[in-house]
Amino acid sequence: MKCCADGVFTIVSTQCNGTWCRPTQTHGSSVQHHAGPVQLHASIVIVFPIHHVPIAQLPVLTTAFHNLLSRNHSSVSFVICFTGIRRSLRNASLFLSLCLTISVFWCGYGVVFILGGQGVLNDAGDFRNALVPGLVTFTLALLIIAVVGFLCREVILAMIASAVSLASAHEVAMRYSTAFGSSAVACNYMIVCLVGGYFALGRILYFLTKEKIALPGTDLAKKKTHEQIHSTSGSMNHFAVTGLILNMLSASVFGCRLLGITGKLFIGQVPWLWAAGIYQTGICILSYRAMDVLMATFFGFTSILKFAGGYCLLYPIWQPEEPSFPTPFLVVFSILFVVLALFLTLKSPVDGLYLLFYVAYCIALACRPKGFFEGGPQGVDVAIFVASALMTLIHLYNVKASAKIPTGKDAVKALLARSSFLKLREGPDLHAPYLGYSKYADAEVLGYACSVLASFAITMTGDPQAPLATVVIPWVVVAGGILKLLGGSVAFARGKTLESSAFILYAVMWIIWGLTRYGGLYGTTRSFHAAVGIIAFMLFNGFIVFCTLFLNIAWFFYSLTFSLIAISFLLDAIHALPAGYDIAATLTFGLVSFYCFLSALFNSIFEGSYLPMGRPIVQLSGVGGGMTKCLHLPARKASSVKRIADILKNGGTCGIPTDTVYVLVAACNRPDAVEKAHHSKRQAQDRPMSLWISSLKQLEPAKHLFTPLLWDFMEAAWPSPISLVVPRGEWVDFLGMKDSAKYVGTPQSIAIRIPDCSVTTHLIDLVGPIVVTSANPTGEADTTHHNQVYAKLGDKVDAVLCDGPSPENIASTVVDCTKIDSGNIGFFRVGIIPKSQVLQILEQVQKKHTLVPNSGTCTTKRQEEHLNHSHAVHNGVGMAASEETAPAQSPDDGCENRTRL
Repeated sequence: MKCCADGVFTIVSTQCNGTWCRPTQTHGSSVQHHAGPVQLHASIVIVFPIHHVPIAQLPVLTTAFHNLLSRNHSSVSFVICFTGIRRSLRNASLFLSLCLTISVFWCGYGVVFILGGQGVLNDAGDFRNALVPGLVTFTLALLIIAVVGFLCREVILAMIASAVSLASAHEVAMRYSTAFGSSAVACNYMIVCLVGGYFALGRILYFLTKEKIALPGTDLAKKKTHEQIHSTSGSMNHFAVTGLILNMLSASVFGCRLLGITGKLFIGQVPWLWAAGIYQTGICILSYRAMDVLMATFFGFTSILKFAGGYCLLYPIWQPEEPSFPTPFLVVFSILFVVLALFLTLKSPVDGLYLLFYVAYCIALACRPKGFFEGGPQGVDVAIFVASALMTLIHLYNVKASAKIPTGKDAVKALLARSSFLKLREGPDLHAPYLGYSKYADAEVLGYACSVLASFAITMTGDPQAPLATVVIPWVVVAGGILKLLGGSVAFARGKTLESSAFILYAVMWIIWGLTRYGGLYGTTRSFHAAVGIIAFMLFNGFIVFCTLFLNIAWFFYSLTFSLIAISFLLDAIHALPAGYDIAATLTFGLVSFYCFLSALFNSIFEGSYLPMGRPIVQLSGVGGGMTKCLHLPARKASSVKRIADILKNGGTCGIPTDTVYVLVAACNRPDAVEKAHHSKRQAQDRPMSLWISSLKQLEPAKHLFTPLLWDFMEAAWPSPISLVVPRGEWVDFLGMKDSAKYVGTPQSIAIRIPDCSVTTHLIDLVGPIVVTSANPTGEADTTHHNQVYAKLGDKVDAVLCDGPSPENIASTVVDCTKIDSGNIGFFRVGIIPKSQVLQILEQVQKKHTLVPNSGTCTTKRQEEHLNHSHAVHNGVGMAASEETAPAQSPDDGCENRTRL
């Protein structure tokens, strides 16, 4: 550090044995230096004014500057993570893996330096022990990404990955030998800057020129065709690679200690473990987004282990002894891993074998009282590190390359195809939501498993005088709380309101009770307050128990046995817990949860109900009481609209979105469907169904049966949320409704409309004219969301076209046009279109007809139209027009009407 003449201090970075030299204390005007814990990759000159800063405060400023650089690592890591996830929507798997891997790397790396800036890490040895496990992991992980990138001709991404990998390797060597300087690290990151700048320039040009200019190696769109072909044939989890790398990271922390690479396990390695745990939880959520239930559950399990490992390394903060582990929990955890491995083997035998390493890991933890600190579990960590590296290579290469590394997937599928007992669940409806359209797979498997883990974790009562001596908090708070909240959120997104409410309520209960009872916060002074809170939870759970009577038997016992858990909490809070009651309650709840876990696994993998959840104890006979789940298809997909059209053509009824509210529809040329729609809605006689068309061309064969003024008014008013009630006539016979026509309109009139909704009109183009009624029982409020269609009509509909909330919550305007030829119209209902706008449209049409000369030509034109359309064929329903001609209107009558208007 040197002072300039103008009062500005300049800090020039220098290297002292591979570490950053920083001022630590001052004596007078002199500044002393020693080797500090902040590592930089090149010499940097920072100039800042300190005119009014005493020289004694310079160490504080320098430390603050180091902390700022470290925080920048963490901030940039989240930006990179967001970039990778956004790009994952386009199946750029290598780019996604690279972004997420570097994001985790820099996040943990930055937090370690923040700890150093706060004085937690005392010397260079602490920095070496803290940094090396992460550097070793990402050196190998990024090298794998680079190799796959070069093999698959992703040169730009491979160069970035290889440069960061080499930089990490040089930094590991620099930590152990002073002969290695930081110049090699700086050169590698300079390569990253240059190649990254080239890649960014290429993407900017690609965007600004609207995909006309793409620099070589920067056009990711060309690389994704092969991946999209495979992703459409089945669910492909592009996030699994990052999850496997995170498994390498946590295994490296404990494996390096066994191999002697690091000297101790301490708080400096917690950033790597908890960064891996947080990112692993995110990978779990994204795996549900990728419709991969089994791998999402696996990543949820491994995130629990990562949080528990970091928690154990924090123990020296509050007690000198190493913690002990609850054996029952770890045994149950190993059983869950075994079950998950068996089901994952059906999908990929290699993945199933990989899970067996975690079975051995849980057994090793259960056999050693000190858990993560013993040599047995650390030896399994070394094996997990190697296996995770191999699985990373297999997954990443199989996603990118055309030639696959065999994993035995096709062999298992062929074997199950011969079985008549077990049949894999496949097809487009594999992850169809129970209610509504969801972008996530079902997370109930993880929710039930977390209930099992949390219940068996609290079977270890522990010492009331030393509640932290046993590792219980991470199992209860992370498994029973955080991951259960995740499962409840996904269940809500899939329309399972009751299940999501139960999961969220139980998660909050586990978090509060786990922290209070096993975190040292619980005492005699808090007993009354804890009891009041538990009673409130019991009241909420009582309502859930009542609602599950209408759901199924398994959920009834699941919620009822949790009441036993809550009772044990209450008795413990008031110091009246009988001996053995809490163990019996937790075991009962754990066994019921384990059955639900197996049932959810079977139902998600196999067709049929091998382990049924049971029927409702109280069966509703009315709306929504059935067990059949109708299809819920996203309206944004053309294939979904086509499937709805096929259902309507085959005589089904569907709920669809419109320009106003959701409606229930049936095809006019299917009389059975029209009658079904009438009965399923319990239609009242004063609320008849209406007719919808996509254009007036569908009524063209019957145009001669409408007056010219009415026809022109329909042409001017549509498409719009205006329903026109027109006189009933022979034109109804053109629609093919036959006897079911009595359910549409009244004996004197019918309401017709062309909706102002592209999805609806496209559907009518495919099907033909449809009959429409509101998607709710008569007398109830209009349906404004696709979730409400099933909630109100139950299994009475065959499918629902899902488009989220309705654009308008107001129904259409219904106009009485039965006397329009006399110049009068009425309004049955004034909806979204005001009365003044309708009258303005009518006035414009009337002016158009008033300007027509009063001559015989108008009658001649009318007769000509009648002759032209008497033998036309209907466009929408494909029926021939009636060959009988209606009585022609006299010329005098026709001209008289127009003159009067």
